[in-house]
Amino acid sequence: MRHTPHFLMTDPAEVARLVREHPWATYVSATSAGLVASHYPTLVDETPEGLVLLSHFGRPDEQLHELGEHELLVIVQGPHAYVSSSWYPQGDDIPTWNHVTAHLYGVPELLSEEENFAVLSRLTDHFEGGFEHGRSLTLDEERSRRIAKGTVGLRMRVTRFEARAKLSQNKAPEVAERIITELDGRAPGLAAEMRRVREG
Repeated sequence: MRHTPHFLMTDPAEVARLVREHPWATYVSATSAGLVASHYPTLVDETPEGLVLLSHFGRPDEQLHELGEHELLVIVQGPHAYVSSSWYPQGDDIPTWNHVTAHLYGVPELLSEEENFAVLSRLTDHFEGGFEHGRSLTLDEERSRRIAKGTVGLRMRVTRFEARAKLSQNKAPEVAERIITELDGRAPGLAAEMRRVREG
């Protein structure tokens, strides 16, 4: 990831917020057979030791990734959109793409069957929590545990991360406001993120 100083995100709490708000992550491994990528929902814990990611892989993805044998790259993509140079003053003709993105690295630990079921339950409860009649794996725990055997849970302590919030910080305030106004109708999530950063 390109390291433009004024776009860097260095606060672990901000990276954790990004994961919470955009939990569908891409897992990338450089294996003995080449690159492998998978996509799974992800939870994040903030611990005294740093950020910890929790997820699960459907079998046989854990073998394809050779999980636990090497470092894993987890990519979390936040809001993003094209920024037209037509929103800039005359003479500033180079468009760009605004985005919030994090790359998180670590060696995952494979979980026991019981730990995996706990993570699956937590994932389900987390996402079902937003539904009026949300369901739990405990409604039919015996069946849920049978199905859970087709998955492998993982816990990954993030040993390092690279993150960027490229949100027109290099533009004059009036130009950034114009960009936000234009994005309101096209990419409201990105517009909201730009407002949050500018007001913070």
